[in-house]
Amino acid sequence: MISSSAVRRVLAVAALVLAAACAPEPAAPPAAGAPSCEPGALPTLTSGTLTFGTDQPVYPPWYLDDDPASGRGFEGAVAYAIADGLGYPREKVTWVRVPFNASIQPGPKSYDLNLTEFSITAERAQAVDFSAPYYDVKQAVVAMQTGAAAAAGSIADLKGLRLGAQVGTTSYQAILDQIAPTGEPAVFNTNDDAKLALSNGQVDAIVVDLPTAFYITSAELEGAKIVGQLPLGSGTPEQFGAVLDKDSPLTACVSAVVEKLRGDGTLAALEDQWLASAETAPELR
Repeated sequence: MISSSAVRRVLAVAALVLAAACAPEPAAPPAAGAPSCEPGALPTLTSGTLTFGTDQPVYPPWYLDDDPASGRGFEGAVAYAIADGLGYPREKVTWVRVPFNASIQPGPKSYDLNLTEFSITAERAQAVDFSAPYYDVKQAVVAMQTGAAAAAGSIADLKGLRLGAQVGTTSYQAILDQIAPTGEPAVFNTNDDAKLALSNGQVDAIVVDLPTAFYITSAELEGAKIVGQLPLGSGTPEQFGAVLDKDSPLTACVSAVVEKLRGDGTLAALEDQWLASAETAPELR
């Protein structure tokens, strides 16, 4: 005969087993290294504040009046759209100025992310992180209407001319790769220096991204013209991405916001608002 105390022990064990079976599953811990994109609570350089970097000066149509904090110009507007998507209102955004080349060197950054027309390249990605791309780029050739390059109708027509571009840019690389001139291209510290050399006749043409070419010819250099745009190569087009510190904990969150802005049409709307249409520039072949 089973004692009453033994029965009580069996019933107690059964109750514990039943309770364990009915208990809810504990929440799984986040995967190691997975970022938390909680709005306004990212591990930024300054807690509660999102810091953007840009070159100095910055130019239209990317930023207006060398004032990135205004949010005017394509990249200025994109920056604040990204900030909003990350949960940082305008009053929680700050800006710092960093030279173009210094922004993509290895080492700690003075910004959380930087928007200065940085083309995504494998070489640069060894030193920094890039967000998902926010703009597809074409390069364009700008010349003075009275200059030797004005009548060029093909890439072959450009090969023997004096060409130039800003140092460290994909515009300079496009001269080497897509035009392959017979002479060494001129290198300039800034686009302002390149424009001055063009207007002074030191070079026959300069290469810049297409929206910048539209602005130069419409508002900056009287008598300048777009000779044409360079064709896109095969494969992935040249694209601009935000630059972040290498292995930044913010990269995945920023990329997710950029992809959302692309998917919901925000980036396309900002392009329409701030950037001229490529259809008015002939393609050089």
